[in-house]
Amino acid sequence: MNTLAQLQAGELAGITRLDLSCGLSEFPREIFDLADSLEVLNLSGNALRSLPDDLHRLHKLRIIFCSDNLFSELPACLGQCAALSMVGFKANRIERVPGAALPPLLRWLILTDNRISELPSELGQRPHLQKLMLAGNRLQRLPESLRNCHRLELIRIAANQLGELPEWLLTLPALSWLAYAGNPLENEADAAALEATPSIAWAQLRLEQQLGEGASGVIHRATWQRPDQPASEVAVKLYKGEMTSDGSPLHEMNACITAGLHPNLIRVEGRIVEHPQAQAGLVMQLIDPSYRNLAGLPSLASCSRDVYRDDTRFTAAVALRIAGGIASVAAHLHRQGITHGDLYGHNILCDEHGDCLLGDFGAASFHATGDSVESRALQRIEVRAFGVLLGELLARVDSGLGAEQRLALEDLQQRCCQPDVLARPGFSEIVRELKGL
Repeated sequence: MNTLAQLQAGELAGITRLDLSCGLSEFPREIFDLADSLEVLNLSGNALRSLPDDLHRLHKLRIIFCSDNLFSELPACLGQCAALSMVGFKANRIERVPGAALPPLLRWLILTDNRISELPSELGQRPHLQKLMLAGNRLQRLPESLRNCHRLELIRIAANQLGELPEWLLTLPALSWLAYAGNPLENEADAAALEATPSIAWAQLRLEQQLGEGASGVIHRATWQRPDQPASEVAVKLYKGEMTSDGSPLHEMNACITAGLHPNLIRVEGRIVEHPQAQAGLVMQLIDPSYRNLAGLPSLASCSRDVYRDDTRFTAAVALRIAGGIASVAAHLHRQGITHGDLYGHNILCDEHGDCLLGDFGAASFHATGDSVESRALQRIEVRAFGVLLGELLARVDSGLGAEQRLALEDLQQRCCQPDVLARPGFSEIVRELKGL
């Protein structure tokens, strides 16, 4: 984190990224002294209500973050920034998004947790748009012009007021990651599955070290002491209350429960009750430390693609085991009426043998279990996400894959990613093909 004193003293000359969070209520004009180098500007966590009209003087600016401020309108000056491709204004008070505020090269727009009820038609005139984060607003519809965004791969519209998913949304050729939970359009979670989940009293749990923290909650190692039974080691996830980029953490909890049992899912032992602060939480299977994340989160540069370590390589057997496991669990979820919404390598834990677990249900949504054009389209959108993953695995196989096998897998990968959504194979067919290999 940089300081205002450093900026005002001229100590930051030549930097490409500036991070200032110091209670700012006005945009420091000294930032313009960095115009010939500044590419990333992060002013999150201040008290800003506006940006200067001449922001375009920052002619190299590619990325701007102004989350957790006091904006009530997306500043129109953003649209004059010729190089700007990523705009993040999460958790403000934004009610209005002028079309003029959308820069021509817009690739990634984050407006999560605001008060937006309508979006401008100009959004569909941004051909580079790839990621669109709109969870936690007041949208009742999406602009139909978005049907023209053929590069759009990820959209988060959870926790809005949408009464239906537009037909055109389900035909977008590149869409792979869709989250829409918490809207009137969504099917309800399986009430019987939720009620059948065992309740685990908080007093039976003893938290130990923290294992991880994400947008939706914190995971701890814990000891579970059931009456008249030996103590067991488990993981405890305590959910946060605030809106995440994917949607509501409580929707995530319901999806974890409704998902049920599968060898490639982390087993849910029960739901926590009697927490002293009434915090929602789950008790889950403790994962062996030999499991590691398959990939890292997408970066600012990769946008919608996971980042793998340079030395990540697989044998054919390991890659096929991972692919087969994920296809199998995705087929299982679809039968339960759940789309995962975030089927990515960074949400997969695996060991050296290719045994894997799909986690993070933050973007999961419920759909009808009966066969319909809509349910098939929702499932085939997720198939494209699997196709991306399969391509990433194939690119890193360094041994054991014959020429005929590789051709068959490349053909499967291409069919999973083809632009005609309903022509893609379903996960049951994918599982059969992978078993045949």
